[in-house]
Amino acid sequence: MKIIVPMAGRGSRLRPHTLTTPKPLVKIAGKPIVHRLVEDLASMSDEVLEEIAFVIGDFGDTVVKELLEIAESLGAKGTIYYQDEPLGTAHAILCAADSMDGNIIVAFADTLFKADFSIDKFEDGIIYTQKVEDPSAFGVVKLNSEGVITDFVEKPEEFVSDQAIIGIYYFKEGERLRDELQYLVDNNIMNDGEYQLTGALENLKAKGARLKPGTVEEWLDCGNKDAIVNTNQRYLTYIQEQELVHDSAQLDNVVLVSPVYVGKNVKISNAVVGPYVSVGDNTIIENSVVQNSIVQEDTDIRRVNIENSVVGNHVVYRGRAKDLSIGDFTSVKE
Repeated sequence: MKIIVPMAGRGSRLRPHTLTTPKPLVKIAGKPIVHRLVEDLASMSDEVLEEIAFVIGDFGDTVVKELLEIAESLGAKGTIYYQDEPLGTAHAILCAADSMDGNIIVAFADTLFKADFSIDKFEDGIIYTQKVEDPSAFGVVKLNSEGVITDFVEKPEEFVSDQAIIGIYYFKEGERLRDELQYLVDNNIMNDGEYQLTGALENLKAKGARLKPGTVEEWLDCGNKDAIVNTNQRYLTYIQEQELVHDSAQLDNVVLVSPVYVGKNVKISNAVVGPYVSVGDNTIIENSVVQNSIVQEDTDIRRVNIENSVVGNHVVYRGRAKDLSIGDFTSVKE
């Protein structure tokens, strides 16, 4: 099994955090979004995870090193490909053409999910979906009476289906997908100026591939500040039975309201933290109340009362603001 992760976009809706860190590397409960994504995907298959191919932009050597370490932590080979121009989903996946053979999962790196199933590797393809209230905002699939996908419809104005495509796909023969993606590029078949994955899926279907939907229990968006705070809340709920407070953390006169993640060498004193809070490594929190928030690494916050907030890395903050989104390397003292 191979996993291909297109993640070249910077994530403008999550600024200022993505000014210094690509969105898939923003941390949820101590691990980057993309790490949690591939970890969960690997657990869905009973096959050996052979390779994780990351398709990135010009993110620098530090990001490359971190991604290769993520693959290594899962016992897989890490491969880096580059998408130099934002030419659409089909083009992004095709950048990893050399890794597209055999069983593959394609997963866009701005999505997390909760699911309790195994991949059926005997299907030609599985398009993962979730039922949504407003299908007009999503790409959806239509099914026949046998539960096989008959159509892909992008942001339907009239109701055709409430099964929204979440950005995770399985293909039994990755080379077939690769060939259809290459066909789009070779023949300059674009939609709104981009090469779209749905075009390749339509061609696969027309040539006899049997594509079926796979449903997830919960689809977690990581698109903007409020969404990532909610995703952190839901993810902490999923893993709350795990040991979430690192042994090296120093807690003095602290009330932790579970679930709370506390990373390495964190120092918290005279504070109430939680519920639904993630505190990154080497961070200091003093004389504060922190609820439903993410506080990243190497940050120092004191005398604050915050909730529904994301505080970046290397931040120094003093004050009483209630709802924050503070990027890396910021100093605010009120």
